[in-house]
Amino acid sequence: MSASSTRCCRAREFDPKGRYVRRFVPELARLPDKWLHRPWEAPAEVLRGAGLVLGRDYPQPVIDHAAGRTRALAAFATLGAAGGAPGDGMEPAA
Repeated sequence: MSASSTRCCRAREFDPKGRYVRRFVPELARLPDKWLHRPWEAPAEVLRGAGLVLGRDYPQPVIDHAAGRTRALAAFATLGAAGGAPGDGMEPAA
């Protein structure tokens, strides 16, 4: 499960009807519950019905969390294969 999905699931877990989001993010208030916590995944017709234009009324996601996670894991794997980052105190013993 991606970080984005985890965050969305947490929001749905604690605010399944979106009361908090609808109160404090009124741009999303007209979205159906299903899309409230992840409007960037809503079909175009749902966004139109809510009068919402992503990038104008509500920002597009800043990062693709799945792609970011993949890059981070690759970077950590490279560090691990190299025996750690220089100066991090994790260099292999001589």
